[in-house]
Amino acid sequence: MSMSNSLKKLSSCVLLDLDGTLINTDGVVGDILKKYLCKYGKQWDGRESLKIVGKTPLEAATTIVEDYGLPCAVDEFNSEFYPLFSAQMDKIKSLPGANRLIRHLKGHGVPMALASNSSRANIESKISYHEGWKECFSVIVGRDEVSKGKPSPDIFLEAARRLNKDPGDCLVIEDSVPGVMAAKAAGTQVIAVPSLPKQTHLYTSADDVINSLLDIRPEKWGLPPFQDWIENTLPIDPWRIGGPVIKGFGRGSKVLGIPTANLSTKHYADELVEHPSGVYFGWAGLATRGVFKMVMSIGWNPYFNNTEKTIEPWLLHDFTEDFYGEELRLIIVGYIRPEANFPSLESLVTKIHEDREVAEKALDLPLYAKFKDDPSLTK
Repeated sequence: MSMSNSLKKLSSCVLLDLDGTLINTDGVVGDILKKYLCKYGKQWDGRESLKIVGKTPLEAATTIVEDYGLPCAVDEFNSEFYPLFSAQMDKIKSLPGANRLIRHLKGHGVPMALASNSSRANIESKISYHEGWKECFSVIVGRDEVSKGKPSPDIFLEAARRLNKDPGDCLVIEDSVPGVMAAKAAGTQVIAVPSLPKQTHLYTSADDVINSLLDIRPEKWGLPPFQDWIENTLPIDPWRIGGPVIKGFGRGSKVLGIPTANLSTKHYADELVEHPSGVYFGWAGLATRGVFKMVMSIGWNPYFNNTEKTIEPWLLHDFTEDFYGEELRLIIVGYIRPEANFPSLESLVTKIHEDREVAEKALDLPLYAKFKDDPSLTK
């Protein structure tokens, strides 16, 4: 698609939501709720996440108290929950691509505002654990500074006003449906980055829906492009995982003609949360066989509609035998593309082979090739 066809209305500033968009608040909230609800004999299983994501703290608390039939008032719930949350605030990690995006926009002089359904004090506490963030935002607007929270447009209208911008010149980045509704009601353009899996269909009013902040293309909105993509790959901070090769779904070899070496995900729950669904690449080590180039998918495999998020590496080598049970060590060094669905099996297979070509070529670059000697691959 040519730039002239893909360019949206030019934006001159960016308004960012915080929780679920820039930081993984949902993970910490879920951990606290699991323990908190136990004392009432209830179990938090995450199904309520869709009901509370993007809501104000009061709305979220009301939902939990009512849906779980808790024998306490909403005020009592909040008075017990928020000290627990505050004590865990330093553990809330930035989401993949958040630091990259903030520093990129700041470096190019693009005005930014934080516009959140949390209170102003709560916002400032959260970002204090992320070095340099506060200085990057010209404006911060919390729920307590306007008459109504999202999905009302008030927070975004106030952020635009303080930046001296027309809302139509603003680009909003949001993870929740109430946030997207608020942005559209304010007259801004909005990119949705859904924080919950398999919910893309709920974001039809957004101008664009992307898988993660790694996939944002600022030039589509008239903003300065990233310059860090190399040979169709994005370098990432290396991460290392490993374990015995297990039997997967049996479709890699049989259906796709691509033999994957699956790893169990039970020890990598945090990694699965921290890394967006998509296609990655790096190096794979088998103690008795050596080190090989590798491309891998993380995610739900929409074509097959997995019910669980999986890690499926494909070692780029023709093995003459299976090696189930052998210890596999991976170092993931780069990102290729977001997870996608395909209209046919043939188109899926074609794309997987394209991913292989991208990975094969990229891993010859010194930037990535140096990790072939990483000691973690052969331990």
